[in-house]
Amino acid sequence: MSDAIGKQSLRFSKAPFILSSASVVGKKEGEGPLGELFDMVGEDDKFGCDTWEEAESTLQKEAVVLALGKAGLKAEEIRYIFSGDLLGQSIASSFGLKNYEIPYFGVYGACSTAGETMSLGAMSVAAGYAEQVVAVTSSHFASAEKQFRYPLEYGNQRPMSSTWTVTGSGAYVLSTKKSHVKISGITTGRIVDYGIRDSMNMGAAMAPAACDTIAAHFADFGSDPQEYDRIITGDLGYVGQEILFDLLKEKGLDISEQHMDCGIEIYDRERQGTESGGSGCGCSAATLSAYFLPKLMEGEWKKVLFVPTGALLSTVSFNEGKSVPGIAHAVLLEEEQ
Repeated sequence: MSDAIGKQSLRFSKAPFILSSASVVGKKEGEGPLGELFDMVGEDDKFGCDTWEEAESTLQKEAVVLALGKAGLKAEEIRYIFSGDLLGQSIASSFGLKNYEIPYFGVYGACSTAGETMSLGAMSVAAGYAEQVVAVTSSHFASAEKQFRYPLEYGNQRPMSSTWTVTGSGAYVLSTKKSHVKISGITTGRIVDYGIRDSMNMGAAMAPAACDTIAAHFADFGSDPQEYDRIITGDLGYVGQEILFDLLKEKGLDISEQHMDCGIEIYDRERQGTESGGSGCGCSAATLSAYFLPKLMEGEWKKVLFVPTGALLSTVSFNEGKSVPGIAHAVLLEEEQ
C-alpha cells in the first residue's frame, strides 16, 4: 500500500513520532521574545571557538547532545542523521557531527532544510528503514553574512526588507516509539522562481514557493485552512507574509487567521533592529522546537502545518546575476491521541 497522495504528498500509514527535540541559540536570540524557551543560549556567539564557522558546528553538536539526552538515547542507537546548513558544502554539519559516527545524509534546502531533513527522516522511519533518526540543521548570523553578503566589519546599511540570519540550531529525534506528536504526512515543495534578484529581500523570493507548497498540501490532503490550529512558515518575515497572503488569496485560500512565521516570532524587530524578521536554517528549526512543538506536546494544539522556506541562491549564482529561486517543504504535525 502506497503512502503517496495527490501530486506532491505522502500520508504515512505508519506515522513516525517526534520523540524529543532541542534548541540552541545565540545571544541575540536569547534576548528576544522566546529567550526563556530555548534549551541553551550562548553567552558568546563564537561559543568558545576561534571562528564563526566552528561556532556553527558547535550549535549542531550541542543540539544533538541535548535531543538525545531528552530521548534517553545514545548516538549508537541512531540509524541515520539528516543534516544541512547554509555554508559551502554544508561544512557546519559535517565538521560538527563527524565525531558521532552516525551514518550521515547531507541535505541542502537553504532555509527550508529543517523541513527537508524532517521529511527525509520521517520517510525512513515510516518505511521501516530505521527505528530512530535525527534531523538537525543550523545557521549563524556571522558565518552567513560573511559568505553571502558583506563582512561584519563593513557595517553596511540594511534595508527594511532584509531579514536577520538566526544564530541557532534545532535537532529532532524521530522514532517508531510513540510520543505526543506524530508526523502524519509531508508535502515536498517544487522549485519556484519569480525572477527576484534582490538578495536583501528573501521574503519576496520565498513567498511564492510557500504559496505553491501550501496550496499543493491542501489539494493533496483535501483539506482547508480552518482544519489547522496553525500554519507556520519558516522565515518569510513581515514582507514575505504579506506577499504570501496575497498569492494564496488569488487561489481562493485565506490563511491569515491561522498563519504564524518563525522569523516574525523569534525577534522583537522594534527593540532588536531586525528589520523584516529572522531567517536562516536555524530560525524555523529552533523556533519549532522551543515555541511551537510544546503546544502540540501539551495538547493546546491538535494539528499544525510546518512549512520552512528557503532561497536557493549561492555566491556563484548571485555574482552571475541569476535570480533567487525558492523552495518550501511542508510537514504535517498532529497530536497523538
